[in-house]
Amino acid sequence: MLLKIAFRNVFRQKRRTILTALTMFGGFTLAAISIGWSDGTYSYIINMFTRNRLGHIQIHGQGYLDKPSLYNTIDDYKTAGEKIQNLDGVETWAPRLYSAGLASVAEKSAGAQIIGIDPEREAAAMRFDKKIVDGRNFSTTPSPEAILGKGLAKVLNARCGDEIVIVSQAADGSIANALYHVIGIVESGDEISDRMAFYLHLQEAQALLVLNERVHEIAVIVNDLDRVAELTGIIESTLDDSNLEVAPWQEFAKSFYQAMQADQQGMWITLFVIILIVAVGVLNTVLMSVLERTREYGVLKAIGTRPGAIIELVLYEVNIIALASVIIGLGLSVVINSLLAERGIAMPETFTYGGIEFSRMYTEVSARSLYIPAITVMLSATLVGIFPSLRAARIEPAKAMRIH
Repeated sequence: MLLKIAFRNVFRQKRRTILTALTMFGGFTLAAISIGWSDGTYSYIINMFTRNRLGHIQIHGQGYLDKPSLYNTIDDYKTAGEKIQNLDGVETWAPRLYSAGLASVAEKSAGAQIIGIDPEREAAAMRFDKKIVDGRNFSTTPSPEAILGKGLAKVLNARCGDEIVIVSQAADGSIANALYHVIGIVESGDEISDRMAFYLHLQEAQALLVLNERVHEIAVIVNDLDRVAELTGIIESTLDDSNLEVAPWQEFAKSFYQAMQADQQGMWITLFVIILIVAVGVLNTVLMSVLERTREYGVLKAIGTRPGAIIELVLYEVNIIALASVIIGLGLSVVINSLLAERGIAMPETFTYGGIEFSRMYTEVSARSLYIPAITVMLSATLVGIFPSLRAARIEPAKAMRIH
């Protein structure tokens, strides 16, 4: 009976109902787009950051991340890579080798980080070929060629075609040194990395450092960023090697992850402001409705209606409007977020970072962008409706019935 009366009351004052519904509907839609925009932006940035340089998952020898060492290697990386590639959800993988050295061009010298890469796999996984701003990528056949980071090339005043000497320590204890030809300059988007980067073909680097078929790292790219944690566990169980450790990007890029988490908290502030505006609007209209219907509530009290029933009646009315607003808002929010996820919004100025061009920003359609606004709108409508419902329940029948 109360629910039936509540439905009738909702449609009695159509103008007030529409205004209240529009407030809730607008709040829901703005919150849904805000969350979708936040999730889409951060997913895009995270995917760009991990895919551009680090990978979504990394495999190393035990303890390598805490204390990198030339001797802490992955011995049979090709077998491990084949096992990983066969897993559902894994897009590709790339082996890497690292060491420190001293690079010299003519009379200029600078410290360098030797990075051995498989050019084909690195191009597929990290778009390495797109980061080359001058010159070309490595040929498939190993040869005495080197690609320098833009910052290192600037320090050494090196250009494509120059000869460069690298000196380091080999794994057998000997002095590793060799002469290479500079064939390319790379801009990864990370100035610190580019200031030290000295890239060699993986087999050339292995020969220089006497590491044979060993590498220090396997970077894994997955199809779905949300499955990184799941696939980390699957890869670990698939390799089943106590000498190896498998880490998601949240661990080996911890500072970046913490920065993203802290920055994303701003979304909750935006959501709070939106819900506060909705709550104030709903409180205003519901309270005015109660004041206008004081005589009506007085009559209900006079014929024996319990105060609790009046509270239920007011809350039913508020939640009916809120539910209708959420249902309509769900449809519109999915449409808007889907369009923005597909087409995005053009940025005022296009810029390139690490071989990736940024010209548009995108939202993301997810369950989280729908259920969080739905819960908050319904909950805020209920909480805001409590005060007017208590006021209606406390109305004195005799006094209320004298009001015209």
